[in-house]
Amino acid sequence: MEEDFFFESNEDAQRSVERYEEMLRNKDQYFFDSHAFEYIVDFYIEKNDPVKALQVVDFAISQHPYATVFLIKQAHLWMLTNNYDAAFLALQRAELLEPSEADIYLMRGNIYQTKERFDEAIENYQKALGLAEITDEILLQMAYVYQSMSDFESAIKYIKLSLEQNMENQDGLYELAFCYDVLDKQEESIKFYEQYIDTDPYSYAAWYNLGNSFHKLDLFEKAIDAYDYAILIREDFSSAYFNKGNALVQLDKFTEAIEVYKQTFEYEQPNADTYCAMGECYEKLEKMDEARSYYKKSVKLDAKMADAWFGIGVTLNFEERYFESLHFYKKALDVEAENADFWFAMADAYYKLNQIEESVKAYEKVLEYNPVDIEAWLDYSTVLYEQKKILEASEIISEAIKHNPDAAELYYRMVAYLFAMGQQNEALSYLETALNTDPDKHYILFEYLPQLQDNRGIVDLISRYFR
Repeated sequence: MEEDFFFESNEDAQRSVERYEEMLRNKDQYFFDSHAFEYIVDFYIEKNDPVKALQVVDFAISQHPYATVFLIKQAHLWMLTNNYDAAFLALQRAELLEPSEADIYLMRGNIYQTKERFDEAIENYQKALGLAEITDEILLQMAYVYQSMSDFESAIKYIKLSLEQNMENQDGLYELAFCYDVLDKQEESIKFYEQYIDTDPYSYAAWYNLGNSFHKLDLFEKAIDAYDYAILIREDFSSAYFNKGNALVQLDKFTEAIEVYKQTFEYEQPNADTYCAMGECYEKLEKMDEARSYYKKSVKLDAKMADAWFGIGVTLNFEERYFESLHFYKKALDVEAENADFWFAMADAYYKLNQIEESVKAYEKVLEYNPVDIEAWLDYSTVLYEQKKILEASEIISEAIKHNPDAAELYYRMVAYLFAMGQQNEALSYLETALNTDPDKHYILFEYLPQLQDNRGIVDLISRYFR
């Protein structure tokens, strides 16, 4: 039995799915027009059921063998199921039927892009551009390919062309910001978004990306103004509230930042990042109970939030609860084992607990992961010096200088250790290097070993740099 069924309205479109499923149950064959078939295919794609969608496409092709739309959809579905050869074959059939159909080359470009055959992707997108009436999405796809090729200048060119076609394309605005960020061209980014806003002052995405560019240049007041405009245009823009909060933190306006972070909860579910950021604000305000409370809320939502585990440890350290803090530093390290800041905190806590061996091991981890942390080198050497291991302390500073040859603090510290070992001539040589590097930091030497203020050789050498 055959039954004609023609697509006329949304009700008919929904009914077409019901009729199709009825046909399957009855093991029968009905006729559907091409519009109805398109709706049925899209229905199963949206339900994330490519197998059923392919079945519909096969049936549609049997009834409409010259409709290229179904061959293109078939190629799309084969691509989704990683059957690229079948996808290319479907597009080849479509091209024989209708070689001027832009979607054929657009879909082929998509497949080549997925397979990381970027030159062939670009070639097909160029063909699609020459045939399509609306080209903004094709231009954006080309930009994505150039991003994948790490050619961000070309990506910017095509995103801008896409935006000229469709200024409302939010994806393009965000992708452009990403490309400028990768190229570290925040000034160019600012210039573009300011010009864009002159044309479209009610684009919340443009204001938001402008704010982000100001933020990356440490222009936090300007960033906050831009975020405020984004929020004014779109009141429920939670990302703008969050980034505004981050900018306020950079200005040490922690109480204001907390209030702004709280506003995000009016428009989205609380998340671990926001709770963690609020915890850091309370920590900076030295309200450790509140800070710990928000850090705990953060890890409850996301046990992989290393900064929040670390934050709990920091609040306990502040309260001189060093042994307890170690537990939470370890939880943070379970997530980020190579985080030098976490190891530094561990080293300090072990030192305060007089667990010197463990402290030394932790300092070695800090310097393994971050050999340019001058404070860590200095503190590590201090631990050794206090254990009367002066030679080892000097060797640590010698290693530190190899990694940080311009750090005057290290040379001044080496002077102290060499004097402590009685190596006065070598000490004076290091002092000269320190003074040549940064004479104004000579006070470091006397802070560490005040008795050196009575050393005539040192005082005379320093005085030469301040005549």
